Amino acid sequence: MKYTLCLMALMLTACVTAIAVSTPAHAQQADGPGFVAQIDLDGPIGPAAAEYVNDRFAEARRDGARAIVLRLDTPGGLSASMRTIIADILASDIPVIAYVAPGGARAASAGTYILYASHLAAMAPATHLGAATPVSLGGKTPMPNPLQPEAKPAASASAPAPAAGADAESNKVLNDAIAYIRSLAQLRGRNAAWAEKAVRGAATLTADEAARDHVIDFVAPDIASLLKQADGRRVRLGETDAVVRVAGLPVRVYEPGWRTRFLGIITNPTIAYLLLIAGLYGLLLEAFHPGALFPGIAGAICLLIGLYALQLLPVNYAGLALMALGVGLVVAEVITPTVGALGVGGVIAFTVGSIMLFHNDAPGFGVNVGVIAGLALCAIVTLGGVLWMVMRSRRVQPFNGDTQLADPRGELLEPLTADGEAWARINGERWRVRSESHVELPNGAHVRARRRDGLILWVEAD
Repeated sequence: MKYTLCLMALMLTACVTAIAVSTPAHAQQADGPGFVAQIDLDGPIGPAAAEYVNDRFAEARRDGARAIVLRLDTPGGLSASMRTIIADILASDIPVIAYVAPGGARAASAGTYILYASHLAAMAPATHLGAATPVSLGGKTPMPNPLQPEAKPAASASAPAPAAGADAESNKVLNDAIAYIRSLAQLRGRNAAWAEKAVRGAATLTADEAARDHVIDFVAPDIASLLKQADGRRVRLGETDAVVRVAGLPVRVYEPGWRTRFLGIITNPTIAYLLLIAGLYGLLLEAFHPGALFPGIAGAICLLIGLYALQLLPVNYAGLALMALGVGLVVAEVITPTVGALGVGGVIAFTVGSIMLFHNDAPGFGVNVGVIAGLALCAIVTLGGVLWMVMRSRRVQPFNGDTQLADPRGELLEPLTADGEAWARINGERWRVRSESHVELPNGAHVRARRRDGLILWVEAD
């Protein structure tokens, strides 16, 4: 009993010590001057980027950050991921400062929406933003007719005029995007008219032009200048106003975790496509060579990871169906050769399906055409080689059977009596032989097979 109480006391002491060690650090961050969290959003905006921003926003708030600098350098990305990031920005209880940097960076397409949604927006010199016209998986959104005057936005909250020549579905996508970015512009007091131009006509602006047209709040060459210019500005946090106080605060960079990096790799359309190919080939090799194990295990893992990536990406299921059809036709060609008809059709279906699999107009979310071309070329070369070997095998004389033994020569391995049997080596094989002319032949005599009777060859002296 005494030892049990001592053990419990030690465990309680360890817990209290751990809490005492960990708690003051957070208390010091909350009560002290604080810091500014920096989150870098580079590359296409997809599921991995949305999860990274969501996790780091929550972590920065828990750590006591006074503000978040969301550094942008993106060509755009998926609408669903963009809206997830914007929802995190709108729900943030600390200021979010969007900053397009370094020099040469851009906030195109989805990046423009994120810039408009942030409490403060800034750009470094030699950067640009805009080209926010949405694209849909069914095809490109038609642009307005340049020969017709641009529709003027109404003073009320009515929907923008549809683009000339656009179908109903494209109009809905376009009008929804325009209304969305205009609502963000009105929320932050930015230029709503230019926001509509960025969506309707893919307009772009440089950093100085964006500051002049009130699209962003200011231009800052570096983080120190960014915080200095942001300090003292009043922003809207939910239903209340707040003053940004960030001048002179240290900046803490929040790097993406291993899960975010892993998702970023597998949700790259080219990587996801290669995982699917590797999975299919692995399973096919295991099917044709049962018991090899490694191809089947590796193929199953690659296929499952590739399918997981597909459900996070905008997949064209017609392209996926064509790829499956192509694989089926190639397998059918291997099992039942048709002089290339099924194989060529399979290669064509697989190549077309690969091109259709992902939407190439979504920035950063298209399969590299060179990879598709390389795989198609390898498939064509392999199919051609198989067909060449099949045609060549049809012209080769059969190795076994009476045709092969029509006029073979060999030698005796032992003496052959007139009516007895002996062993002879013919065509590199050992045969039991008898004398056709019923004469004795010595060991090593050269003979020629004349006919076959079951497993016995009748020979005569050569």
